Parts: sequence; C-alpha cells; structure tokens
Amino acid sequence: MSFDLHHTHLFASDIDATVAWWCRYMGGQVIFDGELSGSRNVFVAVGSGRLHIYNQPPRGNGRNAVHHLGVKVAHLKKIWQHLQSAGVASPHGLREHGGWRYVMIAAPDGVLVELFEFDDPAAPVNRVGVL
Repeated sequence: MSFDLHHTHLFASDIDATVAWWCRYMGGQVIFDGELSGSRNVFVAVGSGRLHIYNQPPRGNGRNAVHHLGVKVAHLKKIWQHLQSAGVASPHGLREHGGWRYVMIAAPDGVLVELFEFDDPAAPVNRVGVL
C-alpha cells in the first residue's frame, strides 16, 4: 500500500486573509474556491502539498489539534529576510543545528508554521517519498 498526504484541513475565522497569507508568503496557488457542505472551501497548493481551508472559525485559538505545518524550502535565509522585511515575526528567529535550519512563524488564527531547510541531499528529509 502507498499513502500520500493530500491536504491539511484548516478552519479560518477570515478565509480571505488566510488564503491571502498562504499565497503571499508561501507561494500558494488557489486550485479550488467553491461551496462544499454549505460553506466556502478553498484548496491552496503549496508546492506539492495542499491546504483545505474551511470558512469556519477554529474551535479555539492557535494550535488545537495541529501543532505545526512543516514547509520545506530552499534558501531559507533569503526567504526569512524577505518575510521579516514584510513584517512577519518569529519568537526565536532563525535557528541552525548542523546542516538543519528552521524558523517558526505564525499564520492566521495562530497556526504554527515551520519553514525548514536541510543541507544533506542524502538525508531522508530531502528524498522524495520520505518525510
């Protein structure tokens, strides 16, 4: 059997702001915007992954059942500089451990996002079909 993660489902108190954030800062592209189950639903492609954003406020603030979303990027230092100049903040900034770099930022509704980069091309995190 083979399994591929298709999407992460997010509730949004302001669906337009949430979609705009993912498109502006993470290079997302809207691939569906319509009504499902009586409410607006938007699918956003971010690289090879998908977010399913539902027009309903989260049942609480911040993390709830989702701790963070991991977004693998290239040239993290450059991306982080761009995000900082656009006003995006991180409580701990860019962290580095060996060949691993990451920064934790907050998306709308307090969703925690980890932007990460790992230098070793042979590492499992950098191979297709792994992590």
